[in-house]
Amino acid sequence: MKIIIDGDACPSISKIENLAKEYAIEVNIFVDIHHYIQSDYSKIIVVDSGFQSVDMYVVNNSKDGDIVITQDYGVAAMCLPRGSTVISPKGRIYSEENIDLLLEQRHVSQKIRKAGGRFKGPKKRSFEDEERLLNNLSAIIEYNLN
Repeated sequence: MKIIIDGDACPSISKIENLAKEYAIEVNIFVDIHHYIQSDYSKIIVVDSGFQSVDMYVVNNSKDGDIVITQDYGVAAMCLPRGSTVISPKGRIYSEENIDLLLEQRHVSQKIRKAGGRFKGPKKRSFEDEERLLNNLSAIIEYNLN
């Protein structure tokens, strides 16, 4: 088991690393060449800045038993069949039961925006989101270890 982080959009990397250290779990952070992340614990994997390049590296390096942290529904949808547990940076656990609806909502939103419609952006990340992430991540780790 390892933790794979889509580093382009995960603000809680240091707290995730601290939790991973407690369990001696490897952490791989994937970023493109335009993001600079430094870590004494995690392995930083820098990839090209091409369209979806980080996403594809995350998917291709995930496997059964891994924990993937991403806010990208497409990445989540591709990692789930590989046997990975997928969680968002806000602590939402993606599953086979909820991913299709999330992808459909994203598609409908894209169509509305393309037609000139507007949506509010995502809510600002809260303390509760971070707590949910760490609590759910800890529970997933405990479950996978037992």
